[in-house]
Parts: sequence; C-alpha cells; structure tokens
Amino acid sequence: MPSRVPFYFLISLLIVAGLTLSWLRHDSYGVPWTPGERSQVWDVEARIQFDAVNKPVKVSMAAPQTQTGFTIVDESASSPGYGIAYLTTEHGRRAEWTIRQADGPQTLYYKTQILVDPQASATVEPPKTEKPEAVTFEGPHEAAAISLLEQARQRSSNDITLTRELIKQFNDKDNQNASLLLNDLTKVQAISKLLSFESIHNKVVGTLWLEDGRRRQSVQHMIEVWNGERWKLFNPETGEQGQPSNLLLWDETNVSLLDVVGGKNSQIHFSMIAQEISPAAATDKKVEADNLLNFSIHSLPLEEQSMFKTIMLIPIGALIVVFLRIIIGLKTSGTFMPVLIAVAFVQTQLVTGIVGFLLIVGTGLIIRSYLSKLNLLLVARISAVIITVIMIISLFTIVAFKIGLTAGLSITFFPMIILSWTVERMSILWEEEGWKEVATQGGGSLLTAVIIYIAMTNPFVQHLTFNFIGIQLIILALILMLGNYTGYRLSELRRFKPLAED
Repeated sequence: MPSRVPFYFLISLLIVAGLTLSWLRHDSYGVPWTPGERSQVWDVEARIQFDAVNKPVKVSMAAPQTQTGFTIVDESASSPGYGIAYLTTEHGRRAEWTIRQADGPQTLYYKTQILVDPQASATVEPPKTEKPEAVTFEGPHEAAAISLLEQARQRSSNDITLTRELIKQFNDKDNQNASLLLNDLTKVQAISKLLSFESIHNKVVGTLWLEDGRRRQSVQHMIEVWNGERWKLFNPETGEQGQPSNLLLWDETNVSLLDVVGGKNSQIHFSMIAQEISPAAATDKKVEADNLLNFSIHSLPLEEQSMFKTIMLIPIGALIVVFLRIIIGLKTSGTFMPVLIAVAFVQTQLVTGIVGFLLIVGTGLIIRSYLSKLNLLLVARISAVIITVIMIISLFTIVAFKIGLTAGLSITFFPMIILSWTVERMSILWEEEGWKEVATQGGGSLLTAVIIYIAMTNPFVQHLTFNFIGIQLIILALILMLGNYTGYRLSELRRFKPLAED
C-alpha cells in the first residue's frame, strides 16, 4: 500500500500557501477580512498663484509621497499651456511646470488623491552626513542660545527629550532668551537652528491638517529629529510628539515648498475634501498605484473582474457538493450539475430559478419520453433534446413577457447543455430505476443547488473568494481531504442501525 505521507504533505502545503497568500493580500493591500468596512480617500488640491513678468517661467513645488498611514493613489495637474513633469530629486518628489513665455496673473492647480491606509509605511532615509551643517549665532543671540541649550540638556537624556524641552522653553512667554531669538526667527527656524548648533540632525517639514471641506489652508511647518533609527515629528506649537492620524506630511524636502523662476508674488493654498469608498474600490486604487509584480484580479479590466467574481464562487459550490455526497450521502443527478444550476439561480433569483428549472426539466422529460420511442442514436437524441430545451426556454420567456412577468426573462441564464444532459439522464434513470429514483436524485440536485445558491450569495463568502486568491488553495485542500474519506455516510447510519443494535 503506497504511503499517504506525500498526500498529507500536499494538503498541508496547500493550506499553508493559501493562508500565507491571504495574509499577504490583507497586509500588503489592506483588504479587510470582512465586507462592509469603509475606507477613506482625501482629495487634496494645491492652488498656486503668481504674477509672470513676460519671461520663461519654471515653477517647482514639493509633492507628497506615500508615507506612514497614507498611500498616494493618483495625482494630476491643471495648467493650460504649461508643460508638467513629476520629478524625483535628491531632496524628494517635486512637480515642475514650465512655459516658454508668460505674462500677468497665473494660476496652476495640482491635485492628489490620498488613501488612508494603515498598512502604508514610508521608506526611512537617514541623514546624508555624519553631522549637520554647522551654524552660528552672533552677539546676544549666541548667549541666549547657549543658555537655552544648557537648560534643555539638564532636563533631558537624549536628542528627542532635548527637543521636547526646547519646545517647552519657546512656548513659555516669560522666557526672555527664547523671546530674543524669536525677534529675528520664527519658532520653527529658531528650534531647528538650535538643534543644528547642538549637532543634532533635524529638518523642517511642511504639514497639512486633513479637515473635510477645508479651503485655503496653508502649510504648517514642523520639525523632524533623527533619533538614530528614524525621524521623529514634533509640533513646535504644542510640543506634541508623533504624527497624528489626520496629519499629512506634504513637504519633506527641508529645502522649499515652492520655487518660482520668472514670476513674483507667488503664493500657494490648499483645499481638501474626504470621501468614503468600499474595500474593493480601495484595493483597486492601491493596485493602480502599485503595478509592480501585481497579479491580482483587481488589475484586470472591470468586465473581466465581473466575470471572475462569479467564477471564483464555483469552488465553494464544488466543496458543498463533495461534502453532501461523501459525508451526508445525498444523491444528485450528476456531480457538478447542481453547481451550474446554482450559478443560474444567482442570475435569475431563487424562486424564479426553481420554477423555471422544474418547468424546463418537467416539459423536457415529457418530450424525451416521446423521442425514446423513435429509437434514435445517442448523438441525434441528445441534439434533439438540446434543440427542444432551447425551444422550451424561448417559449416560456415569451409567455412570461406577454403576461407581464419580467422576472421570467432571466430564465435564459440557465445552461442549456447541462439542462439537456439532465433531461437525458433523468429519462434513462426513469426507464431503469423508476420515478422514485428520479425524484430522489432530482430533489437532491435541487436541494444542493439551493444550498450552493445561499452560500454563493452570502456577502462574506463573495468578499473572501474574490479578494483572497489563497482561499481557492484552502478549498482545494479541503476537497482532497474529503476525497480521502471512506467511512459511512450519514444517510447510511439509519440503514445499518439494526446491525449496530445487534
């Protein structure tokens, strides 16, 4: 007897692979395990205005990138007459507009779509130099800086806590040293300069608070400090450490938010609006934003996606058929005919599908009984049954339309070849076993189809099968396990009950 070890190894491998693929799908693209969850997308628009002076114009703006908590899924620009390019420079991503000649007031628009994505993370880029560029203070400013740093050192243990103590001092209105520096510098500039004076890597970043319906918002500057492993964000106004969930890092260049060459009086404002989308739409957007090595069904055109949404449900039906036949012992007409009938029920709705199935098969059996008297060959008989089934479906559809039953029009979704073989099989069974066996197998097929229909129309099942391809491997493993069962079926327990009692 051959060893079963390879068989069990195959089953284990399929289950592990299925679970791993499903988890990666959830972890990489943020696909939720259950349907009904909503994802949030922010549409943020930057409006740039300036006065051109009848010269060639080049406008460069810092553009956001995927970061912790947010995935950039789309971006576009509206700038009639201008060339537009999205560049990745040594200082980060930038959007650049150019035109040969421009004069008078100019308005440019940049729009990006940002998905709130808990799985998103930013690539950590450490400082490019071992020490920050040296800075100095002059005159009384130097004494004030030394005093502020001395007090911060005494109350801190590392660069992060020192930054926190500096912010506290600048938020103290009675601190004269801080007030002296703020006469010539903004709070962010003063803190950043002090940190560089202390040889602590830091950079000034531009941030946006995401508020639904907000218009004409300006970038708020904050400070990021390098702790040896990653950048830590500080709000200089409140001293709060870390990035809140509604704060977007727009400008991480530490250079400039907006540069305009060939223009003057430039300004930039931001508007934003939030919208809720379904998990499928959120996944589609992430797939569009990350096409590298993406073999998801969501990367296909919508027409093919709709087709696969039904195809991916068929293995669920196959699993139910295998369970009912092997474990329960339910008799059906054919092995997977109930699956295809259930697929037709999904299109026609359950009640309409059951009535149509019974009418077509019942009428087909009557006509098939006449054909059996003609002693036709199998191929000719099957072909005649197929044509007959098509005529029956056409007739029922026309009658349903004439009497106003529009639901009857969907009866055309029934697979005609399968119905023809069902009629042929039941006719032979009637001749060989009698009407009781036909009723048993026909009723079993219909019951199985109804159970499969209930499973196929369940939102949770539809969500899992369509979004997690690894589920198909798990279903395959379960079918192989059921195929290995050789014990009694539940329907046979009653049959062999007297033997157990003896």
